[in-house]
Amino acid sequence: MCGIAGIVELKSGAPPDRGALERMASLLSHRGPDDQGIAVIGEAGLAHRRLSIIDLSGGHQPMTADGGALTLIFNGEIYNFLEVRRELEAQGHAFATRSDTEVLLRAYAVWGTDCVSRLNGMYAFVIWDAPRRRLFAARDRLGKKPLYYALTPERFVFGSELKAVLAAPGVPREVDPGAVDEFLSRYYVGGARTILRGVAKLPPAHWLTLEAGKVTVRRYWRPIFDPDAPARREEEYLEELEGLFRDAVRRRMISDVPLGAFLSGGVDSSAVVAMMAAEGGRVKTFTVGFDEAGYSEAEDARLAVELDLKRKGIDHEVVLLEAESEDQLRLTHRRYFEDLRQILNSCNGQDE
Repeated sequence: MCGIAGIVELKSGAPPDRGALERMASLLSHRGPDDQGIAVIGEAGLAHRRLSIIDLSGGHQPMTADGGALTLIFNGEIYNFLEVRRELEAQGHAFATRSDTEVLLRAYAVWGTDCVSRLNGMYAFVIWDAPRRRLFAARDRLGKKPLYYALTPERFVFGSELKAVLAAPGVPREVDPGAVDEFLSRYYVGGARTILRGVAKLPPAHWLTLEAGKVTVRRYWRPIFDPDAPARREEEYLEELEGLFRDAVRRRMISDVPLGAFLSGGVDSSAVVAMMAAEGGRVKTFTVGFDEAGYSEAEDARLAVELDLKRKGIDHEVVLLEAESEDQLRLTHRRYFEDLRQILNSCNGQDE
């Protein structure tokens, strides 16, 4: 994964504070350890932390196009970027890199906000359109990649994580008690709301524009279920399912770094790994096991490898967690709520 963040100054029109952008980026370093980039374009500032997957040397961000008119930061992958690229090349567009980032940027340049209707992937991205003084952001259809934002009279702030947004100056920190209750009950806050009243999440399958200080949010996709569709034979459904499944796995195997998978031995992970191997990939698989056999899936994973996957070139490894690892689980749980405590303290003006 990668991390994105940024600031658009609305009132002063002055360039954003570069130091604030660097702080926002540093808080996202765990999302992107391979590279960092910051661009200040007029009243807009964009920051990016990169985890390199495709075009390791040519995908640096922020990425610009049209002589600096468009600047993009992007978290995720566009699985059908090769098809989109071929369509753009057929229209006469040339590319300088092999990255899906450049394809995404060019898609916006050609199709504008409608570019999202052509994308198959997981993503949260932001484009600063300098000639229009417009910010365009979008989130993937099912919301795999996050995007938080806050709008104040002075500035618009966004980031992949809430703590990056809070690192910008002037972001409201009033806690939403209802959201806290939901978090403590479910370990997440649903919809567009967050734990803070002044910070929102861009919902899945939505895009956002910021123009003249006004934020507009629009839904661009929704799942469709047609209960009146004519029934087909079971064999037809199975054939269609296998085709869709194979295509989904194949698209996710486009990578310039080694591929791996978690293998529990259950139907879903075993099917994914088997399809990866069938598509010609040398796959490294991992299973987390425990001392207590009744709680461990290591044996199920071993059987899956021996019965079907080993002959397909699967390199399997079991990571065993011993009894003392319970202390680590308790520590992780405490840290989870410590993060919440720090957010609440910072909202009350206390030091983190």
